[in-house]
Amino acid sequence: MPDRAPQPVDRQLPTDEARDLISLVRDIAQREIAPKAAEEEDAGRFPREVFTLLSQSGLLGLPYDVEHGGGDQPYEVYLQVLEELAAARLTVGLGLSVHTLASYAVATYGTKQQQVEYLPAMLGGGLLGGYALSEPSSGSDAASLRTRAVRDGDHWMITGTKAWITHGGVADFYTVMARTGEEGPRGITAFLVPGDAEGLSAAAPERKMGLKGSPTAQIHLDGVRVGDERRMGEEGQGFAIALSALDSGRLGIAACAIGLAQAALDEAVAYATGRQQFGRPIADFQGLRFMLADMATQIEAGRALYLAAARLRDAGRPFARQAAMAKLYCTDTAMKVTTDAVQILGGYGYTADFPVERYMREAKVLQIVEGTNQIQRMVIARHVAGPEAR
Repeated sequence: MPDRAPQPVDRQLPTDEARDLISLVRDIAQREIAPKAAEEEDAGRFPREVFTLLSQSGLLGLPYDVEHGGGDQPYEVYLQVLEELAAARLTVGLGLSVHTLASYAVATYGTKQQQVEYLPAMLGGGLLGGYALSEPSSGSDAASLRTRAVRDGDHWMITGTKAWITHGGVADFYTVMARTGEEGPRGITAFLVPGDAEGLSAAAPERKMGLKGSPTAQIHLDGVRVGDERRMGEEGQGFAIALSALDSGRLGIAACAIGLAQAALDEAVAYATGRQQFGRPIADFQGLRFMLADMATQIEAGRALYLAAARLRDAGRPFARQAAMAKLYCTDTAMKVTTDAVQILGGYGYTADFPVERYMREAKVLQIVEGTNQIQRMVIARHVAGPEAR
């Protein structure tokens, strides 16, 4: 079968700087990420050196202020960078999204002193972050978390277990939500915890269906002592910080989902135009042509949806509803498109010799992380129809 190289996505970018940035990302993706993706995912290898390269290239802090080591890029540009990276390897795109999420509390709610002290290393100094909200018994019901922080003079002692932590065990810092007061959302506070803090340990990584190169693990905090200068925001403000961070984080998941779907479509097109049956390429058969057309349309619709939400965010307007819609639609699209890609490749699609089976396994988790798609539907419905009657 002849090779059919995928055409780069025709992107609408706001500046020449943004176009140069996308060109840089594509070069890194093609040279350093995509060639090793299948082998390293199969081996469960985390590509820490790629994140070091991203940091050296100025890509780990794109949506944050340049004065603290960020890239000062609008979210509509940052998200398209994520999409490009996720198309090359979801472990990398998702990892950058999680790092951005982990940096959010300091960048958005930290004091000037905290931002000057912590952000340069987080955004441009090679550090990698993790976001620690979920627990073994509190996933969708995040406000019921049990990890507790007790004040000890000018310090806090944090004890508890966090679950489903991307970069668990390899992160250099974690944004940790812990209970400092009453039950419910008003008793939660955010802390910036060093990855090498005494009393902090990680369990063995979870054995997952996909994303095997991205470590997901519980982290245990056994009386971890952090200074009050590592408290982000006011006491009791942590849950509001967490929800605000997740609004932006969901856009990152949406962009990663579209990148994964685009990679699956590119593979399906290359196969369908090269595979001969009954004396002609299978892409000539109307049934497959319609599948490819639907896949392409769904991807374009998802891209437009997440970019519309990003532009609202960049304009300082409310975007929580649109972020939930984007996360819901784009991740459902990724699941549908990757499944259809396997179908187009037939028996070959079910083997590890082609990447679409990996794409399908990876797409599933995107419907779960940072708020399941059932939670997204609840969020959207509240915006549309008002709160549920109690």
